[in-house]
Amino acid sequence: MVSTALNANFVARFRDLFTTRDFIFHDGRDLKRFSVAGRTQAILAGVAAITVTFSAYGVSQAAFGAIMATGVAGTAATPEARMEKMRAEMTRLEADVAAIKEAAKVHAARVEQRQKIIAGVLNGKGSPADVGLPIENVSFDADSAMAREVLAPLRQVEARQAQLAAKAQRTAQIRLHLTQQQLRKMGIQPERYVGGGMGGPFEAAPEGAAAAGEASGDAQFRSLFQTWQKLDVLEQSVIAIPSLQPVENMRLTSSFGVRSDPFHGAAAMHAGIDIPGPVGTPIYATADGVTGRTGRFGGYGNLVTLNHGKGIETRYGHLSKILVAPNTRVRRGQLIGLMGSTGRSTGSHLHYEVRVDGKAVNPMPFMQNASVIEQVEQSAARLQMTAVGGN
Repeated sequence: MVSTALNANFVARFRDLFTTRDFIFHDGRDLKRFSVAGRTQAILAGVAAITVTFSAYGVSQAAFGAIMATGVAGTAATPEARMEKMRAEMTRLEADVAAIKEAAKVHAARVEQRQKIIAGVLNGKGSPADVGLPIENVSFDADSAMAREVLAPLRQVEARQAQLAAKAQRTAQIRLHLTQQQLRKMGIQPERYVGGGMGGPFEAAPEGAAAAGEASGDAQFRSLFQTWQKLDVLEQSVIAIPSLQPVENMRLTSSFGVRSDPFHGAAAMHAGIDIPGPVGTPIYATADGVTGRTGRFGGYGNLVTLNHGKGIETRYGHLSKILVAPNTRVRRGQLIGLMGSTGRSTGSHLHYEVRVDGKAVNPMPFMQNASVIEQVEQSAARLQMTAVGGN
């Protein structure tokens, strides 16, 4: 009876101290608003000091009541025994409060973090590195009435988050699949950017039905987080794939592959494409990268090479002027040189190459997929709308 009264006292005081807090989620199409009742605000605001204060007050009142009740009943227990019992009760209740307070902090932090993960996947806000690995449940005895009362609203929010997480997982998988397809069309294996390994020491899940539910939720968000990591790496890598046109007005005088050599007339391999234009035509970096060679180099004449990482390189030959220095980071669309006719050239043009692991590949598929991420997002939106209509 003492414990029940004390628990009720705690709950009532938690409820009176704090006001309702709203969580706003965006599921990719609509805003959803979830409310957490005022009795849980000690959790969200981190009011550990207030909790301890009320726990001490409540324990003292309950202990005094216990002593008085025992005296009225005429028990033979000595005052010393009653005092010892009171101290034991205080110790137990303080431990309960501390455990609930810690669990509440974890639940509140998880709600906040899971909101960021869902928003990151659905809306592209934030990055996995900033959010961090999903917070897992803390193990403690949640059978008391006070624990159930304090944690219930947060668990309701987490249940709603789980529904949004399922949608986010489907969205991420669609975008991941479509991005991988686009990369393969350009002759690039997605595995070059995203590995598939998993591991780590084994740790058994907590026992019990409630713990099993928590473990299931933890696993769901770990899976979503891992998918988000892969998607983020892949989409960031796309920025470093040479897909922009190196000049504003694209036309070709020579394509990639075997051609008749312009000087000898014999069949010869052409490792890039030739784009004609007036001397001084601006030449732009086709992706983020770091400059390598920036100077005269054999038949290329004035040459700029850009290293885009993961074994991908672009070359810009026959320039009349080079506007970047060696070992300099450049951005997609940055001006790096001016068109010319230096080196082995019959007239003003840009010789443009894309190389993967040192091997020249056809640049045209790259430029035909200039907006890979945009295409993926549009395709994913169409697929999602089809799925919704089918349901």
